[in-house]
Amino acid sequence: MSTTEDFYCDEVLSGKTQVEEVLETASVLAFHHTRPFWPVHIVVIPKVHVGSLLTIEDDALLVELLAAVKKVAATVVEEHGAARVLTNLGKYQDSKHLHFHVVSGEQLRG
Repeated sequence: MSTTEDFYCDEVLSGKTQVEEVLETASVLAFHHTRPFWPVHIVVIPKVHVGSLLTIEDDALLVELLAAVKKVAATVVEEHGAARVLTNLGKYQDSKHLHFHVVSGEQLRG
Protein backbone atom coordinates (compact mmCIF):
# COMPACT_ATOMS: atom_id res chain seq x y z
CA MET A 1 0.00 0.00 0.00
CA SER A 2 1.17 3.53 -0.69
CA THR A 3 2.79 5.50 2.11
CA THR A 4 2.29 8.89 0.42
CA GLU A 5 -0.87 10.88 -0.02
CA ASP A 6 -1.36 10.05 -3.73
CA PHE A 7 -2.68 6.51 -4.09
CA TYR A 8 -3.54 7.07 -7.75
CA CYS A 9 -0.04 8.03 -8.94
CA ASP A 10 1.80 5.73 -6.54
CA GLU A 11 -0.34 2.62 -6.93
CA VAL A 12 -2.81 2.72 -9.82
CA LEU A 13 -0.95 4.65 -12.51
CA SER A 14 2.34 2.96 -11.63
CA GLY A 15 0.73 -0.45 -12.11
CA LYS A 16 1.49 -1.61 -8.54
CA THR A 17 -2.23 -1.97 -7.84
CA GLN A 18 -4.27 -3.62 -10.59
CA VAL A 19 -7.72 -2.16 -11.27
CA GLU A 20 -10.74 -3.19 -13.28
CA GLU A 21 -10.90 -0.58 -16.04
CA VAL A 22 -14.24 0.94 -17.06
CA LEU A 23 -13.06 3.57 -19.55
CA GLU A 24 -9.73 4.93 -20.73
CA THR A 25 -8.79 7.87 -22.93
CA ALA A 26 -5.43 9.43 -23.71
CA SER A 27 -5.53 11.43 -20.46
CA VAL A 28 -8.19 9.83 -18.24
CA LEU A 29 -8.72 6.47 -16.53
CA ALA A 30 -11.98 5.24 -14.98
CA PHE A 31 -12.01 2.03 -12.93
CA HIS A 32 -13.89 0.20 -10.21
CA HIS A 33 -12.83 1.37 -6.76
CA THR A 34 -10.44 -1.06 -5.07
CA ARG A 35 -12.36 -0.84 -1.77
CA PRO A 36 -15.89 0.26 -2.73
CA PHE A 37 -18.10 2.25 -0.39
CA TRP A 38 -21.21 1.71 -2.60
CA PRO A 39 -22.44 -1.31 -4.62
CA VAL A 40 -21.42 0.59 -7.77
CA HIS A 41 -18.29 2.68 -7.13
CA ILE A 42 -16.23 3.91 -10.07
CA VAL A 43 -13.30 6.32 -9.79
CA VAL A 44 -12.35 8.67 -12.63
CA ILE A 45 -8.84 10.20 -12.58
CA PRO A 46 -6.51 12.17 -14.82
CA LYS A 47 -3.46 10.11 -15.83
CA VAL A 48 -1.16 12.97 -14.79
CA HIS A 49 -0.87 14.32 -11.29
CA VAL A 50 -3.35 17.07 -10.49
CA GLY A 51 -3.75 17.83 -6.80
CA SER A 52 -7.46 18.62 -6.76
CA LEU A 53 -10.31 20.35 -8.55
CA LEU A 54 -9.04 23.63 -7.07
CA THR A 55 -5.56 23.28 -8.59
CA ILE A 56 -6.28 22.03 -12.11
CA GLU A 57 -5.02 24.54 -14.68
CA ASP A 58 -5.31 22.53 -17.92
CA ASP A 59 -8.74 23.38 -19.35
CA ALA A 60 -8.51 20.70 -22.06
CA LEU A 61 -7.78 18.05 -19.43
CA LEU A 62 -10.70 19.25 -17.31
CA VAL A 63 -13.03 19.01 -20.31
CA GLU A 64 -11.77 15.48 -21.13
CA LEU A 65 -12.09 14.45 -17.48
CA LEU A 66 -15.65 15.76 -17.17
CA ALA A 67 -16.61 14.12 -20.48
CA ALA A 68 -15.40 10.79 -19.07
CA VAL A 69 -17.30 11.37 -15.81
CA LYS A 70 -20.43 12.17 -17.84
CA LYS A 71 -20.07 9.02 -19.95
CA VAL A 72 -19.50 6.77 -16.91
CA ALA A 73 -22.37 8.41 -15.01
CA ALA A 74 -24.74 7.99 -17.98
CA THR A 75 -23.93 4.28 -18.12
CA VAL A 76 -24.48 3.89 -14.36
CA VAL A 77 -27.85 5.68 -14.58
CA GLU A 78 -28.86 3.53 -17.55
CA GLU A 79 -27.90 0.31 -15.73
CA HIS A 80 -28.93 1.19 -12.15
CA GLY A 81 -31.47 4.02 -12.43
CA ALA A 82 -29.46 6.61 -10.47
CA ALA A 83 -25.95 7.86 -9.77
CA ARG A 84 -24.09 10.32 -7.62
CA VAL A 85 -20.98 12.16 -8.82
CA LEU A 86 -18.70 13.60 -6.17
CA THR A 87 -15.22 14.83 -5.49
CA ASN A 88 -13.58 15.78 -2.22
CA LEU A 89 -11.43 18.75 -1.28
CA GLY A 90 -9.15 19.68 1.60
CA LYS A 91 -9.24 17.38 4.60
CA TYR A 92 -12.04 15.35 2.98
CA GLN A 93 -9.67 14.33 0.16
CA ASP A 94 -7.85 11.17 1.32
CA SER A 95 -5.76 10.82 -1.85
CA LYS A 96 -4.26 14.13 -2.96
CA HIS A 97 -4.92 13.46 -6.67
CA LEU A 98 -7.98 14.86 -8.42
CA HIS A 99 -10.58 12.13 -8.68
CA PHE A 100 -14.32 11.83 -9.11
CA HIS A 101 -16.47 9.08 -7.63
CA VAL A 102 -19.43 7.86 -9.68
CA VAL A 103 -21.57 5.80 -7.31
CA SER A 104 -24.96 4.14 -7.07
CA GLY A 105 -26.85 2.33 -4.33
CA GLU A 106 -26.87 2.62 -0.57
CA GLN A 107 -23.53 3.24 1.10
CA LEU A 108 -21.91 -0.03 2.25
CA ARG A 109 -19.67 1.47 4.93
CA GLY A 110 -18.63 4.87 6.28
